[in-house]
Amino acid sequence: MKTVKIIGVPEHFNLPWHLAMEDNAFEDRGIQLEWTDIPEGTGKMTQMLQDGEADLAIILTEGIIKSISQGNPAKIVQVYVSSPLLWGIHVDGKSNRNSISELKEDPIAISRMGSGSHLMAYINAQNQGWDTEKLQFEIINNLDGAVENLTSGSNAYFMWEHFTTKPLVDKGIFKRVGDCPTPWPCFVVAASNSFLKEKAGVLRHILEVIYTYTAEFKQIPSIDRTLSNRYEQKLEDIQEWLSSTSWGQEQLSETTVNEVQSRLHDLNLIEEVKDASDFLWK
Repeated sequence: MKTVKIIGVPEHFNLPWHLAMEDNAFEDRGIQLEWTDIPEGTGKMTQMLQDGEADLAIILTEGIIKSISQGNPAKIVQVYVSSPLLWGIHVDGKSNRNSISELKEDPIAISRMGSGSHLMAYINAQNQGWDTEKLQFEIINNLDGAVENLTSGSNAYFMWEHFTTKPLVDKGIFKRVGDCPTPWPCFVVAASNSFLKEKAGVLRHILEVIYTYTAEFKQIPSIDRTLSNRYEQKLEDIQEWLSSTSWGQEQLSETTVNEVQSRLHDLNLIEEVKDASDFLWK
């Protein structure tokens, strides 16, 4: 058995991995896949890849591109979710703010610097025509930290995946004032360079297995009910999410890598636009 350490967020996007592990689909190929949920998200995962605490990560596209640009010895292996991520923009449920335009001067709660919630706050501000140099951040670590922050009177707003936060909106803990979709495929599979060098063959087996699960995922009988129960979400919300989500099996295009870099560079979040080959595993 070859042991592979893989990390990802504890969200519905990653159910195909868990189903494959429950079916022993990786073990059948001599691979012991050790999955760890990382509720802190992308910023924490890039650090774990860099520190050798993980071999593979299911990670946000913009987050890993920023991290590799800044020296993280890793590569993007392929697209995992090819559709955009819908980022909900939230305030405290009791807030009197009702639109994105009202948030211009407010601080932003983010899990950590370099996380999706951090980077997409810049993308959203740019979309709104705000001065991105004036953005102020409050580090809240994870979703629970965001609940504590927003409900304790910080006046911050918080960006997180629309459907993951929907139960909090339904309960009145958060109010969603708008959404901001990513302008590119949202999740990729990334690997440390040392893993790619030593276990490229193992990686190919892992990708073949997950291909079969993502290709057929939407056709699994009652998959909407399974997702609804496992992730404690309303059935109609899961059905809406499924209808707008698609999984990918191709490498991220050089055009997309350059587009992401260009946006990050415009926002002064990376120092230079590098050759796309610096980011992609061939």
